[in-house]
Amino acid sequence: MIGMVWGATKAECDVPLPCDDLRPGGLQADRAITIDAPHELVYPWLCQLRVAPYSYDLLDHWGRRSPRHRDPRLVELEVGQPFMAHFELASFVPNQHITLVAGKIAVTYAVHPKGTGTRLVARVRMGGPRMIGRLLAVGDLVMMRKQLLTLQGLAEAENHAELRARLAPRR
Repeated sequence: MIGMVWGATKAECDVPLPCDDLRPGGLQADRAITIDAPHELVYPWLCQLRVAPYSYDLLDHWGRRSPRHRDPRLVELEVGQPFMAHFELASFVPNQHITLVAGKIAVTYAVHPKGTGTRLVARVRMGGPRMIGRLLAVGDLVMMRKQLLTLQGLAEAENHAELRARLAPRR
């Protein structure tokens, strides 16, 4: 079905995630991306979702650009904190996942080490009428695809800059 899966493998779609318990039986949409950066770096970028959506800023962030530099204080999480203006933090495990809720929607962003990089898997669970959920899933696919690609680019750029700095000859 269009909008239900982007980038996620069947195995990733079958693995239980925390959002499943928050909206059991809700429509499930899975998205995933591989990032050339360690999960310990990708997770702090997920925490940046506290202040911005990292999607289409004109639509999602009233035209303000999502920050391009990480604020290290944003990894200090507490259940109930706002995320992306519309969500609140339902649960988290540092360097593993954050789970957000808003109304009948629950989302988990999970980071999994993959070689020297990371597999970022996002699942959206939507309660309510299935037809509305399917329509929301199509819109979510467009927005979350952009979000995951943006987070990928930022985490990889930071990782590559750190690697270059370590390899640079000392004077």
